[in-house]
Amino acid sequence: MPGALRLVMGDQLTDTLSALNDLDPARDEVLMAEVRRESTFHSFHKQKLVLVYAGMRHFAERLSRRGVRVRYVRLDDPENTQDLEGELRRALAGRDFERVVLTECGKWGLQQELLTLHERLGLPVEVREDDRFICSHARFRRWAADKANLVMEFFYRKMRRETGLLMDGGKPVGGRWNYDAENRKRPPKGLRPPPRYVPPLDSVTEGAIADVRRWFPDNFGTLDRFEYAVTAEAADKVLADFLANGLPTFGDFQDFMARGEPWMWHAHISAAMNLGLLDPLEVCRRAEAEFRAGRAPINAVEGFIRQILGWREYVRGIYWLKMPEYKLRNALAADRALPWFYWSAQTDMACVRDVVEVTRDHAYAHHIQRLMVTGNLAMLLGVRPPDINDWYMVVYADAYEWVELPNTHGMATFADGGVMGTKPYAASGAYIDRMSNYCGSCRYDVKAKAGPDACPFNILYWDFILRNRERLAGNPRMGVIYRSAAAMTSERRAQILEEAETLKIGFGAVPLPQ
Repeated sequence: MPGALRLVMGDQLTDTLSALNDLDPARDEVLMAEVRRESTFHSFHKQKLVLVYAGMRHFAERLSRRGVRVRYVRLDDPENTQDLEGELRRALAGRDFERVVLTECGKWGLQQELLTLHERLGLPVEVREDDRFICSHARFRRWAADKANLVMEFFYRKMRRETGLLMDGGKPVGGRWNYDAENRKRPPKGLRPPPRYVPPLDSVTEGAIADVRRWFPDNFGTLDRFEYAVTAEAADKVLADFLANGLPTFGDFQDFMARGEPWMWHAHISAAMNLGLLDPLEVCRRAEAEFRAGRAPINAVEGFIRQILGWREYVRGIYWLKMPEYKLRNALAADRALPWFYWSAQTDMACVRDVVEVTRDHAYAHHIQRLMVTGNLAMLLGVRPPDINDWYMVVYADAYEWVELPNTHGMATFADGGVMGTKPYAASGAYIDRMSNYCGSCRYDVKAKAGPDACPFNILYWDFILRNRERLAGNPRMGVIYRSAAAMTSERRAQILEEAETLKIGFGAVPLPQ
């Protein structure tokens, strides 16, 4: 009796994946393929490629141990067509399958191809919803339908009510929905982040590292240390270690940045969760259990849960609600090139240098480093949205388009014109000085407002404000800033614009043709 060919993609490494529901080991076969089309769509960080290949290979072995027939195609297979559709055709050739079953992907363009795949294969193709998220597409659309402004905080409260997370009946635990104001502290002098559990390398991961070294020698990033979980068991150990050792003080110090400290108090589970190795609702419930047991304070647990139940679910909802037009937005008419130091780390700005170095060596930087250093700088410089979006997609192991694009396009650079944020997250050097230890070792003076030794963020911030007055002055959250700008003399405004242009050209952020 004919069975089904079931496709599992590289970020779908989940036992309960919808494409695997009702699988009949006697009749069905699972196809997993490493293909160049997806591996080279961006020149991904070497560690991102290792993460995906090692995760896929482990998952294929996991399925095989359960008695599932798996057709696994490696990148170096001489018959590999290097394309998912081509590998589906090869797997179907001469075989008696009645249908293809797959789970929707996390990239709008590829999803459109999958939705019409049946026309090209001449066989029924069932594309199932990805139910590994807490909020379904339909649920998010219902929430957004009558909203003039899609404010994450209100979505988050709705999800808290629906899931019961950190709720006492119909009210939030502690009487407050959000404890973010308590999560912006500097660690006391001498306090170091807790040691982290790092999954040991196994032969499968070592093989993936060797393959990536051979196949992608020129890609961004180093492979000197690989510290990611590539199985569900390893990801669970990373999570358990964080809940016991990192979560209690995560809230206090989650926004702080420190030289040479890539992980700080963060969980380091986003890559595993986006790969499908951890269930987001279970992660939230386990964090809540730490609060209920008195082992972690409310500000830490609420802040952690908000990043998953709030931001992660919200950005996915925005992505599928607004694509494909969303990706084309350029609300601030940004038109400049991305500076080379985003790749080389060769800059005198201590904060930027450290974040790029950490990113190069770990395929990771925490959310404030991404938002307020590299993202903020790209926005102030006026970097073209496709260029900065591509950079984030390349350099971070947890980046997939559904999560990267809204975070970069909406939060970091305001290219979406306010779909996600009520105002741009623009900041001068004062913010970085307050939330890091970067400035004390920087060549630039964070206190100086002008001149060659002034922190570039200071000049670029006011240049950004002045250049975007027509676009932003009507924003009620920016009234104070624009009143300050109006009080400047014409000479001071001209000086800012001139110094900013000199900085941009010196950085390589040159205007590009539209």
